[in-house]
Amino acid sequence: MQTEIIISGFGGQGALFAGQLLAYTGLDNGMHVTWFPSYGPEMRGGTAHCVVIISDDEIGAPIVKNPAAVIVMNIPSLDKYESLVRQGGVLVVNSSLVDRNPERDDIQVVLIPANEIAEELGNQRLANLVLLGALLDRLDVLSIEQVGEGLKGHIPAHRRNLLEANIEALRRGAELSKEQLEPA
Repeated sequence: MQTEIIISGFGGQGALFAGQLLAYTGLDNGMHVTWFPSYGPEMRGGTAHCVVIISDDEIGAPIVKNPAAVIVMNIPSLDKYESLVRQGGVLVVNSSLVDRNPERDDIQVVLIPANEIAEELGNQRLANLVLLGALLDRLDVLSIEQVGEGLKGHIPAHRRNLLEANIEALRRGAELSKEQLEPA
């Protein structure tokens, strides 16, 4: 099984870190992975994104036309990537910064107020992992527990004080995703 994921947002929102965390966790669990970031002049303020592919088998190329899942952290990312999600795929939207609903009805849309949840957890920079937790709830690729272990092994030393908050952010995102699946 091969799963293609795009994570996109403003530079500085942690899109690249979330993708790198997925890639490291996949490697730690014996999977084949690619992590293809796009940054540079976009790094602070423009739209930055990364493509992550996680597979049980070798990966032919890091190019993705129709990803199984996309996390969009801002409106430009939604505008760019909504149409690319494969039919039946997952689109996780940071509803804190995106003020319109996605237009497609042939994909799973998960609206997560990631910035508000991150503020509740005490650090605005946790929004990326809130969104990642929601995505992990919808994909059968890696578990919250596996990514939590990946965090323990790969979080930079100067951010280790945020380890538990990052794991809680993953959990909160997954919980919010589950709530959206439950009938009202």
